[in-house]
Amino acid sequence: MTAPRSVEPPTEDLSRLAALHGVATSYSPSPDRTVAASAAAVTRALAALGVDAGTPAAVRGALAARERELRERLLPPTVACWSGGTPAALDALPAGTRLRIETEQGETRASAGQLPPGFHRLTATAPDGRTARAHLIVAPPRLPAPPGRSYGLLVQLYSLLSRHSWGMGDLGDLAELTAWAGRALGAGFVQVNPLHAAVPGAPTDPSPYRPSSRRFPDPVHLRIEDIPEYAYVADRERVRGLLERAERLRASVLEKGALIDRDAVWELKREALELVRDVPLGPGRRAAYCDYLAEQGEALEDHATWCALAEVHGSDWHRWPAPLRDPRSAETARARGDLMDRVDFHTRLAWLTDTQLTAAQRAAREAGMPVGVVHDLAVGVHPSGADAWAQQAYFAAGMSVGAPPDAFNARGQDWGLPPWRPDRLAESGYAPFRTLLRALFRYAGALRIDHVMGLFRLWWVPLGEPPTEGTYVRYDAEAMLAVLVLEASRAGAVVIGEDLGTVEPGVRETLRERGVLGTSVLWFERDWDGDGRPLPPDHWRADCLATATTHDLPPTAARLTGEHVELRDRLGLLTRPLDEERAEASADAAEWLALLARLGLLQGTGGGIDTSSEEAEIQAVHRYLLHTPARMVGIWLPDTIGDRRPQNLPGTWDQYPNWRLPIADTEGRPVTLEELAGSPRLHALVDVLRQPADGAS
Repeated sequence: MTAPRSVEPPTEDLSRLAALHGVATSYSPSPDRTVAASAAAVTRALAALGVDAGTPAAVRGALAARERELRERLLPPTVACWSGGTPAALDALPAGTRLRIETEQGETRASAGQLPPGFHRLTATAPDGRTARAHLIVAPPRLPAPPGRSYGLLVQLYSLLSRHSWGMGDLGDLAELTAWAGRALGAGFVQVNPLHAAVPGAPTDPSPYRPSSRRFPDPVHLRIEDIPEYAYVADRERVRGLLERAERLRASVLEKGALIDRDAVWELKREALELVRDVPLGPGRRAAYCDYLAEQGEALEDHATWCALAEVHGSDWHRWPAPLRDPRSAETARARGDLMDRVDFHTRLAWLTDTQLTAAQRAAREAGMPVGVVHDLAVGVHPSGADAWAQQAYFAAGMSVGAPPDAFNARGQDWGLPPWRPDRLAESGYAPFRTLLRALFRYAGALRIDHVMGLFRLWWVPLGEPPTEGTYVRYDAEAMLAVLVLEASRAGAVVIGEDLGTVEPGVRETLRERGVLGTSVLWFERDWDGDGRPLPPDHWRADCLATATTHDLPPTAARLTGEHVELRDRLGLLTRPLDEERAEASADAAEWLALLARLGLLQGTGGGIDTSSEEAEIQAVHRYLLHTPARMVGIWLPDTIGDRRPQNLPGTWDQYPNWRLPIADTEGRPVTLEELAGSPRLHALVDVLRQPADGAS
């Protein structure tokens, strides 16, 4: 038991000031309990928003200034509304206020009625002469539902090696997987982990959820042989040497039991890409590259500049020479010129990766997938990376994103990711969010948003403090959702929100209203407001992606056998005696299996499978998912062959090989994509999924 937390609560003035800036002074870890945030946490959060609340006098001054600002302003910096409606902010304008709206389409309007969807500019002039300008976002009322009901595969791309991979799964493997799954299995989508650019290091952080940039993909995922210029590299002897090294790297993982070594893969691919870069682009390829440069503009130049500077000064920009820490300084401009060859190399890599990502989505759609590739948007970026350097004005200095203490983690969580400042986002018309989404939707049939609750609020933890000493900071969810719905609608893409864990009241309802699907994981779907028993399938929500597990949870085989408890015990992660944990896990699995049996879902497949076997039980779990009304049903690809090992074990760092395991069979033997395609066990499980996916339920 931890001692009760003793905090100095905010004063009345500090609480009023915090409320006016969207900073919470309390939180509720459970519906029946409210915990006060400390005055220190609230003060630090306000400081990160540019508000001095360090003394009582400063609080009074800031409070008076904020109240005056809100009282006198005509419009907030960004106004959002839904097609067919009128922005609520306009109802508060003085009578007789004149409006001028310059639409994204080039029109000028004098009223906000029947505006086309888009990012517009609004000017309001009051009778007393006051004038205000604001960004106006108009979005469709909701996203369309996914095209029919479908099932798909969930996979961490790096873990899926083929006979052609250079030591980890790549975009060639993704294209091959989608083409096979769509054509041979009737799958509607393939969901992958974030493919964002990583921060290079020694070693590189293997987690795909702490990227250097969320806007640009990581070239480590490139299939080198699929780059057209690769065939024309002049030094064929070096090419042969690279292929031999790639074969050894692949064999070390698939045959010798080595972990996936991202740094070794990147070292090999970078050498190959340096050779490829020396091959001149043909006229058509050059024109396509120039188009990409023009489309991506300053953001790509910033990203490539960070990559070039990191090669010289290291990957933590906080330790660079002071002038280079500012992406807009004259010294940075000169350094960019001096390193232009390297800057061009990194812009070329971003383009090549973008083209292969686009090709993977094209392969999925050509294979008949109604959705295609589901990409994953991490909740934030690494504080040392390219986005944090290039977009410093938008990040809250001295703060980190995490989660408050709750029933699952009494110490809270600190994810080490700097949060966006809601005030700066609003002032820019949400430009960073808009461009981020637009970049991802270039090659996504759907987008999964990690911790989608972050569109509403995030737990800010002051640097140097434990996660318990944080507080929530609120974002304009109406504006964030409007941007999301508008960009997804334009791309014709589905949006899936990862809404597991603590979710404040009303969030899931708001997301559903706007057409954003939720995430439902079997083991968590219980009647928490009643007897706590497994939720009957017809009580599940329809607007969701339903799965048996995720990358942060045990595979289904480990859950059913209790092996996940034994693993946590070996690593010293249990907080209760082993016998208690075993008993609880066994009771949990038994309760679900009993329900599956009562529903008649626990059955053989005609292939001689004992209904009490692990394989039959895993099939029953997925048969159950198909009895829910979920619009999308996902199957964790390692579950198809009985893999026991989680890809990530929260709460561990070097005790467990997070993000470095290849997909393996029940014995822990790595399995290639080609072997997966021929697996009888996989096909038996897919047969369970296919019939309902074609329309039956």
